[in-house]
Amino acid sequence: MHTTNFLRQLRVGAVVLLLLTVIVGGVYPAAVWAVSRIGTASAEGAPLTDANGCVVGSTLIGVDPQVTPGDPDPFFHLRVVGSIADADPFTPGDPAASLPSNQGPSSDILAEFVEQRRAAIAAREDVTAEEVPVDAVTGSGSGVDPHISPEYAAMQIPRVARVTGLGTDRVLELVAAHTDGRQLGFLGMERVNVPELNVALGSTAPGCSTGS
Repeated sequence: MHTTNFLRQLRVGAVVLLLLTVIVGGVYPAAVWAVSRIGTASAEGAPLTDANGCVVGSTLIGVDPQVTPGDPDPFFHLRVVGSIADADPFTPGDPAASLPSNQGPSSDILAEFVEQRRAAIAAREDVTAEEVPVDAVTGSGSGVDPHISPEYAAMQIPRVARVTGLGTDRVLELVAAHTDGRQLGFLGMERVNVPELNVALGSTAPGCSTGS
């Protein structure tokens, strides 16, 4: 009697284990992979192309445009990239800067970085330090977020309009066209996609001049 019950339980356990192995180890990963390919050209999101048809980057990965020091700056900037050294509050163009750091809310180094970033951005945009929004001086969780707040975008409009010669109204239209609302109407916050916006302003892929 006890042996029969044991064998019955053993058989049920083996069946459950087999089913869970198939579902969790095979069906679920396959379903996630299939869904991830719906509506996208690649795992990184839809490729972002310039006016010549050249791939500039991805709509989901933020790459901050850089200009030669002293040259006019015609583009919108992303959230500040993290630092890879305790003496460097900015590290543009270094992929390692997107990695997490050990600087927490109580860090004096981080506090000093924020003040340096706020002063530099205020000088670039010709505003007071108090007008610089929080997302301008802090990095995103991923370090490569393509979005900024509408407030940060609005602060950059006068500079972009002046340097590009497009005029404030036209730049406002472009910003509005590349501003995403809350997901489902209530999740998250409004955000501006900077890579897409900069392409609309004329950002191009280096070394590519044809549509081939």
